[in-house]
Amino acid sequence: MISQLANLNWMSVILAFVIYFLLGALWFTLFFNKPYKISLGRDKEILPNKSIFIVGPAICSLVITVTSAILIEALKVQSLAAAFEFSLLIGIGYLVANTVNIAINPNIPRPILYGMISGAYHLVGTLIVSFIIVSMQ
Repeated sequence: MISQLANLNWMSVILAFVIYFLLGALWFTLFFNKPYKISLGRDKEILPNKSIFIVGPAICSLVITVTSAILIEALKVQSLAAAFEFSLLIGIGYLVANTVNIAINPNIPRPILYGMISGAYHLVGTLIVSFIIVSMQ
């Protein structure tokens, strides 16, 4: 499957990555800032703003975007309907499930809330990524 890297439309990958990453910034700082902080048990605090909290999610979003692009190419996903199905499978099957699994630990006081907020972000992000990549094939 790695051989699919040569077949990717890198402009679509870059555009999809930028939108996915920017969605995350808006998701956690604007759209769901308060519920996100509540899920972490830190609703009365200002969360720290360190470079790892920007660079880390950017790298992860890029990896998810490139992986999705490789799978879309390898699986020959060519319609928006197929992209939607692909996104639900990958989004729920891997990203949402893994996010909830990571959240279920003693350090996250509201793991289901955290999983819903973060998992929904990844599901929406995967939908956007897939639609962009398929639309620009």
